[in-house]
Amino acid sequence: MGRSTDEGRLLPWVGSDGRPCYLIGDGVGYLSRVADSIEAVQLGMAVELLDHADDMLADCRATSAQLHYLAARMGEALRDVHRIARSRGARLPVPVHDGEGLPPGW
Repeated sequence: MGRSTDEGRLLPWVGSDGRPCYLIGDGVGYLSRVADSIEAVQLGMAVELLDHADDMLADCRATSAQLHYLAARMGEALRDVHRIARSRGARLPVPVHDGEGLPPGW
């Protein structure tokens, strides 16, 4: 069984007022494909930023202004990745367990 789509898909962007945007639909339309593409770009940018952070943190000559800028961009990327994870997690099917094979106390 999947989760209800009544709540809509959390999109990878926010509205002009900073509030989350949602899409109601079956997940196969044009706007869903745009959202998928933007998520892919955001995830790719986060990976590139991590690589840049590795290089910058290995350079003992990095200035506090450079590190501050890096931290700000990493905060933005983390917000994007978190939004993507919440959106994708909300669209996963709810697992049905009969209790067998679970550790005691679950």
